[in-house]
Amino acid sequence: MESLDTVLAAHRAYLLGWNIGAAGGPDLPTYRSEVPHATLNGVLRVAGRTPPDALFEARQRLRGVPRVWWVGPDSDAGTADGLVALGASEVARLPIMTMAIGKAADVPAPPGLHIAETADLASFVPAYARVSGIPAEGVAATIEREKAFTGDGTVVRLVGRVDDGRVAGTAVAWLSHGLVTLYFVGTQPEQRRRGIGAAMTGAALNLARERGVRTAALTSSPVGEPVYRRLGFQPVGEFRVLTF
Repeated sequence: MESLDTVLAAHRAYLLGWNIGAAGGPDLPTYRSEVPHATLNGVLRVAGRTPPDALFEARQRLRGVPRVWWVGPDSDAGTADGLVALGASEVARLPIMTMAIGKAADVPAPPGLHIAETADLASFVPAYARVSGIPAEGVAATIEREKAFTGDGTVVRLVGRVDDGRVAGTAVAWLSHGLVTLYFVGTQPEQRRRGIGAAMTGAALNLARERGVRTAALTSSPVGEPVYRRLGFQPVGEFRVLTF
């Protein structure tokens, strides 16, 4: 299993792939996509910077876009509490989860679901935007940023379609730093409770296994954590997600 430091580095590399602003250095890396969705703009860690100093500089770089602060094990101890003292609100505590892909159970696709790689951003992005909360007016910008995505790794987009061609589920497999990290795993509301999310996750794990990857990682919502535990993922850390 890759170390937690490697998992965190892969996470930073993915979000920096969205960046079109000043990324800064390893002490205060930020990413700015211009998409009006907080998790697609933000601060990735604070290392060796006081919270007031970090806040001042981050505000200059991220002015005008909704954003979040990812405060995890790669940030200095006390960073989250220091930011809260400056007025930040904690919006979530998200478990960082990993698993050895070789121990993953087989997850068959439910009847009528067909999972494949896709380059059709015009249907893929609106589907995950609907689930993840990206507003309709931000979809076009998200598509453009997906087209221009560049990062230290490889993005593979997986789509699950039902028999009539409609998108039912999505997943992004990010292959970087020797592991696969999963993003935008989601199911359209009218298709839920059919095991589609688990099937999309299983397809991403199979793809990574075929490419010789041994470890999978993701950051789960509290609601999704039990599902990922059943698939074999275990928590190895936590992000406190803050906003101002």
